[in-house]
Parts: sequence; C-alpha cells; structure tokens
Amino acid sequence: MPLTARVWSLGKLLLLAGALVVTFFGFALVGMRLALRTREVQVPDLVGAPIERATQIAADLGLGLRVDPNPRPDERIPAGSVLQQDPTAGEGVRQQRTLRVWVSSGPRSTMMPGLVGQSERTARLRVGEDGIEVVTVSEFRSPEYSADAVVSQDPPPGSRAPRVSLLVNRGESSATYLMPDLTGLAGERAAEVLRTRGLRVSIVGSQPAPGLPAGTVVRQQPAEGFQIGPSDSISLEVSR
Repeated sequence: MPLTARVWSLGKLLLLAGALVVTFFGFALVGMRLALRTREVQVPDLVGAPIERATQIAADLGLGLRVDPNPRPDERIPAGSVLQQDPTAGEGVRQQRTLRVWVSSGPRSTMMPGLVGQSERTARLRVGEDGIEVVTVSEFRSPEYSADAVVSQDPPPGSRAPRVSLLVNRGESSATYLMPDLTGLAGERAAEVLRTRGLRVSIVGSQPAPGLPAGTVVRQQPAEGFQIGPSDSISLEVSR
C-alpha cells in the first residue's frame, strides 16, 4: 500500500477515535447533569408548621432539619412551630441538604402588675414598659371611684400574659340643660337663676332697644335649644 494511502487511513482512524471520545464525554456530562438534577428538590415552606411535622416534611424530600437551640418569641406563630427557615421556601437544593430552622416560643409573657387604683394613663405607661398590650378599655360612670381610675383588670395581677383589658371609671355624669329663650327677660334676674344651676353667665354688653326697659335681654349665646352644662359659658346682651 502506498505511503499516502496509509497516512490517509491512519488519519481517518484517529478522527473517528476522537469523535467517539468527544461523544462519550458529551453523553457522560449530560448524564451527570441529569443525575445531579434528579437529586435536586425544592425547599418546602415550613414556617408555621409544628416542629414534628416540619421534620417529617423535610425527611420525605430527603432533607435533614437542624433546629436552632434558642427559641424566639413571636405574637403570631404558636410555641413549638417553625418561625424562620434557611434556605427559604422555593429554593432548589440537593437531597441530603440540612435545613436550619428557628422555633417560636409563642407570645412574650410577662408578670402582670396590679393596675387597679391607678389612672388610665399611668396604667398604660406601666404595662408598656413590660411590653404588655392594652387591648380593650371599657368605661362606666360612678361617683364611688376617682375619675379616670382603673377599677378592674383582666387578667388579674400576678398572671403571665401579653395583653390586658381595663375597666375605667370616667366620673359622675354632669347635669346638662337645654338653653332656654331668655330674650325679653330681665338680664340680671335671668343670669341669677342660671347661676343657681351651676352655669356660668355673663352680661357682655348692651345696645339700644327702643320700646324695651333697660337691662332686658336682647341677644344670647348659645341660642335657644342648645345643650349646655356647667363648663359652658353663657353670654347675654341687654338693652340700654
């Protein structure tokens, strides 16, 4: 066989061998990627799940679970349930990966102080220092207790709870009246009668009023029909 033909045959053999090697490694690489991909799983959402349930969910996917030894207080997640996780839900990880989780210790609970007898403002400041929330304030009126004083609390002092409800006395209700029509009456006499009811009355000015005796009420503030109480001022203008 001529030398040229031998060289050509050898080249074809080498080319064929190279193609086979490239094909082999190509299939091997694709197979490796497929193998790795089939071992990947999506991280489940464990937040809010009891730790036993979270452990089972992870195990079913071929994942481990490592619980942080320091529970954290939380108002929404019950004690013993997953509060936080790493990696987060939805990430892709390989099987046998260990997920780290933090567990809730439940709402922060503090020893409830005694609040009865304190003013509402003082009681709010007191519980606020301990991180206790005032959730409701019920009101009533009675002369038997100081105004704005806390009369009852729930839960009672000494309890461990994150929230408290208060019952507060707003004081005795003040008497109120409908403003009468004073025009045409003697100003001083009308003012004296109203003052005996605990109202504050002042004659603030005078103006000409032909045909009316001097000192007759010609204008009033508030007007007739308005509701008034001891803290309100009544102004009268009279004729001169």
